[in-house]
Amino acid sequence: MAKPPRKPSTSTSLIHHPYQPPATFAAPQIGVHKASTVLFTDTAAMRARDWKHKTGYTYGLHGTPTTFTLEERIATLEGGLQTLLLPSGLAAITLVDMALLGSGDEVLIPDNAYNPSKELARHELARFGIVHRLYDPMDPASVAAAITPAARLLWIEPPGSVTMEFPDVPALVQAARARGVLVALDNTWGAGLAFDAFELGADISMQALTKYPSGGGDLLMGAVTTRDEALHQRLKMTHMRMGFGVGANDAEAVLRSLPSLSLRYEAQDRAGRELARWWTQRPEVAQVLHPALEGSPGHDHWKRIAGAAAGLFSVRFDERYGLAQVDAFVDALRLFGIGYSWAGPMSLAVPYDLKLLRPAARGALVRFSIGLESVDDLIADCEQALATLTTSR
Repeated sequence: MAKPPRKPSTSTSLIHHPYQPPATFAAPQIGVHKASTVLFTDTAAMRARDWKHKTGYTYGLHGTPTTFTLEERIATLEGGLQTLLLPSGLAAITLVDMALLGSGDEVLIPDNAYNPSKELARHELARFGIVHRLYDPMDPASVAAAITPAARLLWIEPPGSVTMEFPDVPALVQAARARGVLVALDNTWGAGLAFDAFELGADISMQALTKYPSGGGDLLMGAVTTRDEALHQRLKMTHMRMGFGVGANDAEAVLRSLPSLSLRYEAQDRAGRELARWWTQRPEVAQVLHPALEGSPGHDHWKRIAGAAAGLFSVRFDERYGLAQVDAFVDALRLFGIGYSWAGPMSLAVPYDLKLLRPAARGALVRFSIGLESVDDLIADCEQALATLTTSR
C-alpha cells in the first residue's frame, strides 16, 4: 500500500507556496520590487540571462522592475538613452571619475564646483595618481590653457555651487572637444528641465536626484545618463564592480515625485525670482547672485541657453556686516530651515564665509533654497530677521 504524500511543514509551505497572483494588475504607480536573490526557472535560464541591456534580471544589485523603470524615466527627462542609479549625487560623480580616469590622467574641475567633488579629487583621486586642475569657468580661455595631453575629463557645473556664476557652457564644451576630452555636466540645478545637457554637447549628464526629482528632502540618490552605448557600458561595468545600488523604496519615492517635477520646479523658480528681486532692493545687500537677474555673473549665458531657473540664489551682504551678524540673521529666520541640500518643500538658508569659497573675496553670503511656502510669508520672515543685523555684533 502506497504511503500518502508527505505533508511539508508549515514553515516550508509558507516559503514554497504555489500561489502566484495574476499578472494583469495595473496601477498608476509601479510596484516596489525588493530583491537581492532573483530566481531563475532553470540553470539554462541562469546562464543565458543578460543584465547589461535590461533584458532580464540576475541579482538585485543589477536591477529590478522598479529601478529599471526609474532609470528609463530619468533618461527620458535628461534627453539621454541610458541611466545608472547611485546612492547619492557624490557617488554619481565618483562613478564618472573612477570609470574614466586612471593613473597619470588629468581631470579639470571648475573652481566654483560642489566642494565635495573637489575634495574627492584632492584626496581619493590623488591616491590613484590622478591629477586634478581647477579652472575659472567664466573664462573659457583658462580651460583651453589648462588642457594638457593627459587631460581625459572636463566637469562643467552650471551654475557654480553657492556663488551661482553661470558659465558659457557651449564655449567650455568646444574647448574640450578641440582636444578630445570627454565632458561631464552636473545637471542637478537644471534638473533636466532648464536646458538639455546633450544638446549643449555634454557626453554625460549627472544629477543628484536627492534634489528636484525627489523633492521631499528625505532621500539620497544620484544618476548618470549618457547617449553613447559604449560609454554607458564602460560606466556600467565600473558601477557593477564598485557595488553601487539604490534601495527599492527610495526608487519608488522618486518615481512618485517625478510626475510633479515640472510643476514644482516652475513654482520654486517663480518664487525664487520674486524673493531674489526683493533682496535687490535691500540696503543691507551688496549683490544678489541669481542667474536670471541682470548683473548676476553669467546672466547672458543663462539667458542664451536656459530660460528656466531653480529656486536657488545667494545674497552677499554689505561688508559692514560681520559673519557673526549674518549668522544672527539666519538664526532669527522662522520659516527657513538651517540645513544643507535644497529643492525640498521647506525653504532653507545657509551662511558662508566668502573667503573660504573664493580666496579673493571677502564678506558673508547666505544661500537661499526656496521651497513651497507663500512668497509673501518668506519676505516677511526675511524682513523681521534683518532687524538682528543692527542689534548683534
